[in-house]
Amino acid sequence: MTIDILAIGVHPDDVELSCSGTLLSALANGQSCAILDLTRGELGTRGTPATRAAEAQASAHILGIQHRENLGMADGFLQNDEAHQRQLIAAIRYWQPTIVLANALADRHPDHGKAARLVADACFLSGLRKIETVDKHGQVQAPHRPAQVFHYIQDRWLEPDFVLDISAHMDKKLASILAYGTQFNSPDNSEPQTYISTPAFLESVKAKDRLMGKKIGVDYAEGFQSEKTIGIRSFQDLIHQVT
Repeated sequence: MTIDILAIGVHPDDVELSCSGTLLSALANGQSCAILDLTRGELGTRGTPATRAAEAQASAHILGIQHRENLGMADGFLQNDEAHQRQLIAAIRYWQPTIVLANALADRHPDHGKAARLVADACFLSGLRKIETVDKHGQVQAPHRPAQVFHYIQDRWLEPDFVLDISAHMDKKLASILAYGTQFNSPDNSEPQTYISTPAFLESVKAKDRLMGKKIGVDYAEGFQSEKTIGIRSFQDLIHQVT
């Protein structure tokens, strides 16, 4: 399978909170997208692995994402080691994405930074032909290295290297987040209140995207960082038309 964008999140809902507007924009432009969750979020205070899996699929349906998988790594204990890298390399070689979107390089939750490094390293190693992996049917996979790895910005404010206009897709982004009913803005839920379950947290997500949008004169945008220098063919690539 070959896709344009593979969005990877260490927890179900990371992608929705941070780059689902970008996926919606890509889908609207005819690009193919998939989501890969690394863990089931089993250490989260609210919900269970089963409820979060169901919410993840419901959210994918809202976004129009047909392909979403979970690698079942251990929440809170994933490491950037050979075992985890090989598991992720096999997934990257299966999807063969041109662009990978990954967790923030540094953030409030330690899993986010760990996942960022794991994904970046696995994307590089995935291009080495002497690292052998097999698919679900036991067939040897061909090497594949994504052209770009971009890290979305999560809870902590990080200065973006570039931002992408998601103004036309903000409402659907919020709907995809609210599909995680055990996690966000659920006053009838009897489980303990958490950092992300209050209405104020969702307001902060909107505020961050509005600040990102302000940088380029649009209503809402999502920001990304790149560890690799981004090249352009001409100055025309840097001209943003505000409609």
